[in-house]
Amino acid sequence: MDSDVSGMCWDDIALSAAWWEIFPMSVYSSLAHALAQALVDVLWFVEGCEDDQMDPDDAVKVLEGVAHLVTQLSGDQRIEFIDLLGSMAAEEADPSRRAFLEGFPEGFGLVEEDL
Repeated sequence: MDSDVSGMCWDDIALSAAWWEIFPMSVYSSLAHALAQALVDVLWFVEGCEDDQMDPDDAVKVLEGVAHLVTQLSGDQRIEFIDLLGSMAAEEADPSRRAFLEGFPEGFGLVEEDL
């Protein structure tokens, strides 16, 4: 029997009528939205880690690496990502996470600071 990392046995559930209850349809409107949510989740975790949870130097490397990556997006990709972050922020109930989402474009170099 094949098992995934959560211990669920694929052979037991693959043909089950409860399959869609276990693995509901995606709540994301697009792959870009799902990946943006995953990226934000990881960065939210990294930024919130205490020194005993993650080495601060490693955390900075992760955050700077993502900042570098997103600055390489084309203009259209940046606009799409910023719009997506804005939508995610508007839907966010947690005020501190909403603030993180709202500050993401400037904090990660998607927009340049006003001079």
